[in-house]
Amino acid sequence: MNNHQRILDQVQRYYGETLTASTDLRTDACCDGAAVPPALKPLLADIHPEVSGRYYGCGLVAPDALEGLRVLDLGCGAGRDVYLLSRLVGEQGEVVGVDMTAAQLAVAERHRAYHAERYGYARSNVRFVEGRIEALASLGLPEAGFDLIISNCVLNLSPDKAAVLAGADQLLAPGGEFYFADVYADRRLPATLADDPVLYGECLAGALYWADFLALARDAGFTDPRLVDARPLAIDDAQVAEKVAPARFCSATYRLFKVDGLDPGAEDYGQTVTYRGDLSGYPDSWSLDRDRRFPTGHAVAVSANSYRILQASRFSRSFAFDAGAGAHRGPFPGVSDSNPFTTAFACTTGSCC
Repeated sequence: MNNHQRILDQVQRYYGETLTASTDLRTDACCDGAAVPPALKPLLADIHPEVSGRYYGCGLVAPDALEGLRVLDLGCGAGRDVYLLSRLVGEQGEVVGVDMTAAQLAVAERHRAYHAERYGYARSNVRFVEGRIEALASLGLPEAGFDLIISNCVLNLSPDKAAVLAGADQLLAPGGEFYFADVYADRRLPATLADDPVLYGECLAGALYWADFLALARDAGFTDPRLVDARPLAIDDAQVAEKVAPARFCSATYRLFKVDGLDPGAEDYGQTVTYRGDLSGYPDSWSLDRDRRFPTGHAVAVSANSYRILQASRFSRSFAFDAGAGAHRGPFPGVSDSNPFTTAFACTTGSCC
């Protein structure tokens, strides 16, 4: 048995047999410590308790402007995020969940009718596919067939993260987005930690060094990864903490856009964008990422990459675009740091989980 298969089998046992509920977790890595917007709290409360009870995500993966989208959830587990997004995309949208653990998918499958009825849909707009996220091309999913791909604390569990990112790029439509939360380390971890089923299953041993993640994302075609948010992870289990010391961990949400023509750097061509204020829940301002906020009605100077991302993505209808003079004016000033630890450990409240 090769090392990749051994890790996959180990993860499958941990999530299919060892864990039976969120309360079985020994760390707060695979739990949702993200702040839930007030508008989403009643939607989460509407999800079947058995589905919510088998939730192991580390963030909230519900970006804006979802109505009518085709969405793919990588490593969907028992389907909490699938059913949340099912509500947000509306009856005309579609959400597909992929997972390799049959026990998790069985929980998700048996509540499809419950959620369709709860949401007032004539038919369910979700479906589930059993398979590995490292082999998306073999699952019969349409190439360039999704507007949005999400994942919640799953990339770290994969033994072949480059294959997952490459597969996501193939399945995204032009202008589409891979929006996901995951666990990262502040250094490269010893390979021997992967032999510990608890450390791996708790989303620690497989966590990427954050700088290696950025390199893998760019190699897969996502030229300009954007950090949305990050929070530190506490490890209260003394045995677990001792095994991973001195490494630190954080949960971070990134968004990767499939947009052609993005520069490896951030260049200034005098371009501005003006937010119209029409995205639901954001009448006064809207943020693309941690450092790019757009007040309604105000022209904001942006880099060439931000200009292209907004123009090519589903957010284009919410902005007015001014190409300016179009002359190159050098590097865009004030480019933000993509290191999630800069944000996570600036937090004074610690873990929210």
